[in-house]
Amino acid sequence: MTDNKKLLGKRIQELRKRANLTQENLAELIELETGSLSAIESGRHYPSLATIEKISNVLKCDIIKFFDYNHLKSTEEKIAIIKEALSSLPAEIINIIYMLVCKQ
Repeated sequence: MTDNKKLLGKRIQELRKRANLTQENLAELIELETGSLSAIESGRHYPSLATIEKISNVLKCDIIKFFDYNHLKSTEEKIAIIKEALSSLPAEIINIIYMLVCKQ
């Protein structure tokens, strides 16, 4: 079973770090205790919608980005998804992809 609290927290942490902010910086900007932000990022607590909106505004990203966990899939899951997507493509497109991936 997926632990959405942990995934959401991990994603917020990732976006915060990408913005070059410490937990202390972000907590101050969104008027939240550092410990509360830490609890969110570690997946111990869900943030309120108001907190999500504040984080979104500070990080200058759409709220939907907080719920995009696809890049966290395992390599095996990603390969299976890619194989499934390739299986429905026409041969010409597969050839183009092959040339791009293999640099032919």
